[in-house]
Amino acid sequence: MVDSSEDRRRAQLIDVAAAAGVSLATVDRVLHGRAGVRSRTAEQVHAAVRQLGYRADPAASRLARSRPHSVAVVLPSGSNSFIAMLVEQIAQLEPWLHELRLNAGIDRVDVFSPQALAQHLAGLRGKRDAVIVVGLDHPRVRAAIDDLCADGTTVITLVSDVPGSQRAHYVGIDNVAAGRTAGTLLGRFVGRDAARRKVGIVLGSHGLRDHAERLFGFQQVLAAEHAQLQVLPPLEGHDDSARTEPLVAALLRDEPGLAAIYSIGAGNRGIHAALAASGRSLDIVWVCHELTPHARTALLDGVADAVIHQDAGHEVRSAFRLALARLNKERLLPDQERIRIGVYLKENLP
Repeated sequence: MVDSSEDRRRAQLIDVAAAAGVSLATVDRVLHGRAGVRSRTAEQVHAAVRQLGYRADPAASRLARSRPHSVAVVLPSGSNSFIAMLVEQIAQLEPWLHELRLNAGIDRVDVFSPQALAQHLAGLRGKRDAVIVVGLDHPRVRAAIDDLCADGTTVITLVSDVPGSQRAHYVGIDNVAAGRTAGTLLGRFVGRDAARRKVGIVLGSHGLRDHAERLFGFQQVLAAEHAQLQVLPPLEGHDDSARTEPLVAALLRDEPGLAAIYSIGAGNRGIHAALAASGRSLDIVWVCHELTPHARTALLDGVADAVIHQDAGHEVRSAFRLALARLNKERLLPDQERIRIGVYLKENLP
């Protein structure tokens, strides 16, 4: 039997009011949690909602709002190429955000400083409906996020999580799996029959959750499957090419038996420059993250061997969708928000 158009019609507030035997104003008060409604009446309204399968129309809800939602996107300062890709993607989303009645502003902060990041987040209390932040996993930052959430602000962590906080969602790849993927590729590129040789690691900071998790996954794989390789203590470059270049130049000078480098964060221009200047760029296996223009060039030149990637556009779209769904109490499609790990070699560049 084919459903009639009336059966397929989406239930409206007026239908809920009729089924509950109350006014539209009462239904509105109940669904928005406002005071002034007796508990028995509220239960009648909720029973009618369940009976009719009523769901708020997101488009109608957005149009009914007296003002757009205000969202702050807190990103690291500096010259990180992947962060520049995030900024570019946000700019391209402006027409879409306008349709969703979202006003988004980008704040650039030194996320390697827990004091600076926590202070900036504290300054957003009461000023934004939602905050999307590349987080540093530090007690002061966790406390600042919790304070925002306690004030009713929706907080989404992006790329790097602060899991002990009250943030609503994390948007990013599984970084332990990404580190394990990097370890598997690097170990196979170096080869199992190599004599005990050394692997250098460059990361932004141990305080960045994504970097710490990638390091953990990478070390897991090398310890279990590539015991012939000795992993050296990580070097912290703060995702800054000007800092990573001298660090890697010294590593290449001091470790003649270096077989490979794993770059966990940004600063790849500095690593590329140090490898090129050493004359050993084709002898060192190099696995890095994020398919930035510089990483693409390094792959094409044969200096980088593999790039582990996350889709910047997917991440920012997902962060805004999650924030909006939380603010408007809308449904989510979890599979749509899953950020997948990409692996690029010279041969499969898009």
